[in-house]
Amino acid sequence: MTGGGATPNAPDAIDVLVVDDDFMVARVHRAFVERVGPFRVVGVAGSGREAVDAVDELRPDLVLLDLYLPDVFGLDVIPRLRTAGHDCDVMVISAAREADTVRGAVRHGVVDYLLKPFEFEDLRTRLERYAAQRGRLLSTVVRGQADVDRVLAKAAPAPVAGGLPKGMSVETAELVERALRAADGTLSATECAALTGISRVSARRYLEHFHTTGSADVSLRYGAAGRPERRYGWRV
Repeated sequence: MTGGGATPNAPDAIDVLVVDDDFMVARVHRAFVERVGPFRVVGVAGSGREAVDAVDELRPDLVLLDLYLPDVFGLDVIPRLRTAGHDCDVMVISAAREADTVRGAVRHGVVDYLLKPFEFEDLRTRLERYAAQRGRLLSTVVRGQADVDRVLAKAAPAPVAGGLPKGMSVETAELVERALRAADGTLSATECAALTGISRVSARRYLEHFHTTGSADVSLRYGAAGRPERRYGWRV
């Protein structure tokens, strides 16, 4: 087990433990993670036993867990962590493609499952999604069902990675997402339609989808008369 050498008590940092029996792979994963703020690697472990000991010592927020470890199958590490009282999140990073393994990971409550080999952008997207979800969990005040739905939005597939409602396309979803991300503030459905070249009705549907899945916030702007205008902003 190796420590991270990170500055202690860094504000808002998300501490990560990398678990992989191949030290070269672990080094690559570590380098990838440290390119994504606010994540920092606090340690590396090469076996299930080392992983449990490292969590005991380092108390990471997130464990990047390989499954093919020399002493135990990776998923068996998770109940050991829970029995020891640790509530860190776990993201599986493995070459294991068997459906039973993926289902087992879901049953153990992993926050994501990334197949090897992968590119930096694949991990970056998942880390950023995790950070956003973690922020919602830490900051949300539940006043009603909508707040609960936003907290649990991670359970829905990423909008541009598949799983869109019937009649919606990945290409149009990407257009709307880019418009929201690039906006200086918020957008109405009418403004989004003008920027993307789609109809206002279609823009409204995609904007509402992003709001439902927790990717976008909605606010109301009240005018002199008539119904308030719904405005959308991408969650940072």
